[in-house]
Amino acid sequence: MGGKRMSVRIGVIGVGFGSVVHIPAFQSEGLEVVAVCARNEDRAQAAAKTFKIPHIFSDYRRMLEMSDLDAVSIVTPPALHYEMTLAALNAGKHVLCEKPFALNRLQAREMWQASDASGLTTMICHEFRFAASRMQVKELIDEGYIGQLHTVVMNLANGPRGGFQARTSSYRDELEQGSGFLGALGSHYIDCLRHWFGEVTTVSGQTFTHFPERIKEDQDNIIHATAEDTFQFNLQFMNGGWATMLGTNAAPFGQGAKVEIYGRDGTLVTPHAGIGFNPPPQGGLLGAKPGDETLNTIDVPERLSPFVDDRDDRLMPFRLLVRQFLQGISDGTSPAPNFYDGYKCQQILDAVRDSSSSGQTIRITE
Repeated sequence: MGGKRMSVRIGVIGVGFGSVVHIPAFQSEGLEVVAVCARNEDRAQAAAKTFKIPHIFSDYRRMLEMSDLDAVSIVTPPALHYEMTLAALNAGKHVLCEKPFALNRLQAREMWQASDASGLTTMICHEFRFAASRMQVKELIDEGYIGQLHTVVMNLANGPRGGFQARTSSYRDELEQGSGFLGALGSHYIDCLRHWFGEVTTVSGQTFTHFPERIKEDQDNIIHATAEDTFQFNLQFMNGGWATMLGTNAAPFGQGAKVEIYGRDGTLVTPHAGIGFNPPPQGGLLGAKPGDETLNTIDVPERLSPFVDDRDDRLMPFRLLVRQFLQGISDGTSPAPNFYDGYKCQQILDAVRDSSSSGQTIRITE
């Protein structure tokens, strides 16, 4: 934005991930967090006390009535995103919405169209676009490092090491809440694929629930999960390349995540070894060109990892996303990843599930 940073007053709806990443990121980037909202008022009060937030709400509609509130961050289960987003836009607030974007592509389209009509700044929280290694991959692809893409192979494998009867949040358990592992983690990788390689034309896939018996966070009884813990899909891009992905949260001692990108002129590999799925904040990228005998380390420029935030490995990329959000508010734009990106990602999520239930390849036609 240049010069003095503009003042933005923001309210946060949801204090789970909201307290871990959103509020710390906003305060670190100079936004004034003036309100927090949670259905459980005790949790809202605890967050307000920790972060010195003046206003507390248990009803988000009341929060949206604040005349001096500029923006809201929606950090709730996906089933609530649609109604909260439309209400916030109707109240004239800029919106930062968590992923997965919506329950389905119809809701997602309406949210994107409402955003477009409002003239407000809206973005979706696909912060891993701003992870150092993923930004480096994007730059190398655009510079021609791999040449013509032909294949992407992505694998994600991990799971609770104490057995799958570990406490888990309801939106990961109940398909009607809008997620499962495909929405929770697969959406990030789908967004990166679109960011790197452009639009998708066809989708085929399957979803599985290998461990349906789980214990919810707020009770001790075992519930029967309806959402998937494992997914697989194949995508074809408009440029002719293909991507295949296997993701599972039902693999204790799985080896983390790995992305392999193969083109006519080069190979890129992003290994994310360890117990998590998130890309390391400071990068990690390997590459090779025809004639090389082995994969070589590609140093990630410091400009793509401009600071260290040791509080959580998601904070650096999220703070970079927040900077784009602030820039958008200043410029009157909606920087990517915006609600159109959320809609396009939701199309693919729906297509994977449609393909799984029908056994057919799904064509993306719009």
